Amino acid sequence: QVQLVESGGGLVQAGGSLRLTCTASGRPFSSYAMGWFRQVPGKERDFVAGIGRSGYGTYYTDSEKGRFTISRDDAKNAVYLQMNSLKPEDTANYYCAAVRSLVVVTSAREYDFWGQGTQVTVSS
Repeated sequence: QVQLVESGGGLVQAGGSLRLTCTASGRPFSSYAMGWFRQVPGKERDFVAGIGRSGYGTYYTDSEKGRFTISRDDAKNAVYLQMNSLKPEDTANYYCAAVRSLVVVTSAREYDFWGQGTQVTVSS
């Protein structure tokens, strides 16, 4: 089992920045590729960014490329999502997730463990 806890969400004005943190406990964190997803009520959970195990790269959807940066610190059992130039359409509940994979996985159904989410609200 891996337990994931997200933090860092909140209310920010358009154009602002937030840094989300996901901390993990349980099995060796370094064994997992990690992903950030977001979800708004009534819609599916969408992939935002992912990072493979150390050295296996990152991946972003087109709308986040250049604005969001995912990183990980295996010594701290943490993964981060730095979000810059935020837009109102970024408003959602953001989840981190873990999957036993070397490389980034974009499909939510393949992930093994999920956090409870942290709300991000971007005002116009």
